[in-house]
Amino acid sequence: MNLNLRDIGKSASEFGAAFELPPFEIEPEAIRSSVKEAISRADSAMDELAALDHSTRNFENTAAAFDRLLCDSGVVASRIYLLKEVHPDSSIREAATEAIKEFQQWAVGIDYREDVYEAFKAYVDSQPELEGEALRFVGDVMRDYRRSGMSLPPADRSRVEALRKELADLETDFRSNITAAKAELEFTAEELAGVPESFLNSPGIRTEKGTYVVQANITWHAMMVMDYARSEETRRRFNETRLRLCREENGPILNRILLLRQDIASILGYDSWADYRTEVRMAGTSSAVHSFLNELRNGLRQKFLGEIESFRKIKAESTGNPGAEIHLHDFRFYQNLYKKQAFQVDDEELRNFFPYDRVLQGMFDIFGLVFGIRLERVDPPVKWVDDLELYMVRDEESGRPLGAMYLDMFPREGKFNHFAQFGLIPGHRRRDGLYQCPVVALICNFALPEEGKPSLLTHNEVETLFHEFGHAMHSILTQAETNHFSGTSVDHDFVEVPSQILEFWAWDKAVLDRFARDHRDDTRTIPADLLDKMKDASKAVKGTHYTRQVAFSLLDMNLHRHRNRDETVDAIDEANAILNDVFLPQPEGGAFAAYFGHLSGYDAGYYSYAWADAIAADLDTVFRDSSKRYLNPGDGRRLRESIFAPGGSRDPNELVKEFLGRSSSLKPFLESIGAAADN
Repeated sequence: MNLNLRDIGKSASEFGAAFELPPFEIEPEAIRSSVKEAISRADSAMDELAALDHSTRNFENTAAAFDRLLCDSGVVASRIYLLKEVHPDSSIREAATEAIKEFQQWAVGIDYREDVYEAFKAYVDSQPELEGEALRFVGDVMRDYRRSGMSLPPADRSRVEALRKELADLETDFRSNITAAKAELEFTAEELAGVPESFLNSPGIRTEKGTYVVQANITWHAMMVMDYARSEETRRRFNETRLRLCREENGPILNRILLLRQDIASILGYDSWADYRTEVRMAGTSSAVHSFLNELRNGLRQKFLGEIESFRKIKAESTGNPGAEIHLHDFRFYQNLYKKQAFQVDDEELRNFFPYDRVLQGMFDIFGLVFGIRLERVDPPVKWVDDLELYMVRDEESGRPLGAMYLDMFPREGKFNHFAQFGLIPGHRRRDGLYQCPVVALICNFALPEEGKPSLLTHNEVETLFHEFGHAMHSILTQAETNHFSGTSVDHDFVEVPSQILEFWAWDKAVLDRFARDHRDDTRTIPADLLDKMKDASKAVKGTHYTRQVAFSLLDMNLHRHRNRDETVDAIDEANAILNDVFLPQPEGGAFAAYFGHLSGYDAGYYSYAWADAIAADLDTVFRDSSKRYLNPGDGRRLRESIFAPGGSRDPNELVKEFLGRSSSLKPFLESIGAAADN
């Protein structure tokens, strides 16, 4: 049953909350106008804040007012940024890109408004009695002023501001080039032998002349070709094309970005950008990250080499070449064969158990039970694409509206081509005292439905859906009072923990039986012995998976090492050298770093995935070891309240300890990936 938005708003007000949806712009000029108006309103609000008599300052008229003006302008920027990534009209995307650049230039300048800084400093110097979230927020603001250079001499401060503005523009260009990148490859049926018919029959793949066109820039296409194409030449050609995406556009941009980041870090007194970025994370220092990554790499080394040798033996046998080697374009294909041969796990056959609609509803039902929530479909008042969906989230017990989530789940030209949650409106206490219900969007790229057959997900994609839903729940279940700490606004190396932990639900028999049914025979669930084999198969290739993650993380950290001002940078060559050393050799002409979107936004932070995996595996022991396991509303409620609800308002180390009843341990993670705990 679709709900009435007016009724939802009325219901929210009864609980002291406010519910509203983003008023998405539908014309390029409206986008430009919205951003300019948002900047103007925020500037006026800062003028008022700065003009207050210092003797009248308090948390509400200074700290909270500052947080709210940033929130109000950020809400506009968030929806424009989403349109940049998903709108089917290129003119909308282009206008949004330019508007975001303008906004980011202005946003950098906020840190350098001396009148606002002096106002905030005057409030802090009055030594207000603060505690909890308010104390943490004020501390963060003053810390961030220091990190922006406000304590520096005027000339140095101006230099940092100028560098940050240039950096913001380049980062936007870097991301936009990745989204816009496109590379078609045409293959014959023979060249794509082994690739599932379900993929080859998908809309837009088969040409009139009987050949097939695949897109190297679409992750789903890449997985199908690299996992299943028996022709090594096909895999090689596809992989090399994908790894050359954005080389010309983003190579020079990335080189300049790295130099700008080092210059900013140096002026601010940091040895490297990696040290600057990690200062405000759980890790604390870049050396702590390197220690973690090197320990993990060493612990995985023998397992990784053993897995590669297993893949190599299969290749040697299948090709008749005893000296066969595993190349970068081989590992996914032979990993897939290894799982089939050693564990009788066929990832493509498993897709039949995961029709998209059933998986989605099953996920809603399961986490509805676990978190004590209810998801209800709503008609979106504005759609940027016809198949857009919108769901309202309520607290099951009280009926209180908690937030809303848009779903844009299938690929199309010009759309963001991975999987992510985009925040749109953060939960926070408004000026009128009402609590703003958060709004987010899940942007995914699952296989399109075929004629007579639903969209079918791989088990890995089920994990991915649960993961992104975890980010959405982190945003929607927040109880943080400030925008600054709302939802996923946590230490960067903790942000993946609430999403990573939900992936464990996708491996539990009782959970899967609630929705994983063969779409051809509704009575058929995944047999217990097959699920055990799936788990064994997954663990059997974790050495390869995590060594690849370590390679990406070390690439990221090393690109952001200390650099001399006159140092020549070739980020692509530097990145390739690290990938060659830690994982598998890159093909000649490969430019992975140019298409590695995490270098903008997750810079000096990719390690967070493995870091968060280690914490999530420990949190998982609470469910794994309980009598009700993953369908335990009691533990689920504690997870909601201890990990999801606080957002960044408390130290993540405290949140983890509170939930576990002890400090976190690495042992469960090492066990989960089949590595000895004493490695």
